[in-house]
Amino acid sequence: MKKAVRLYIFGIVQGIFFRAFVKENADKLKLRGYTRNKEDGSVEVWLEGQGEKVDEMIEICKKGPTNSVIKRLDIVEERVQDLKDFKILTI
Repeated sequence: MKKAVRLYIFGIVQGIFFRAFVKENADKLKLRGYTRNKEDGSVEVWLEGQGEKVDEMIEICKKGPTNSVIKRLDIVEERVQDLKDFKILTI
């Protein structure tokens, strides 16, 4: 079953290739969506795809790449938008 979520990730998550880490893992899991830095220093991630793959990606985001420090991760359930791929967006 398809699932979509929006993540807001807080901590040391900008300037350490966090978005590239998210894209690499999303591509491996065949997820669609986007990731982008937010002006408040957090990272936003939209994920959609098979439910178990989305859940797996949430766990990956909770750990983050080397040098990241995840202080908080908020999850918002969303409606599936049938996006075509996964992109890194800029502010």
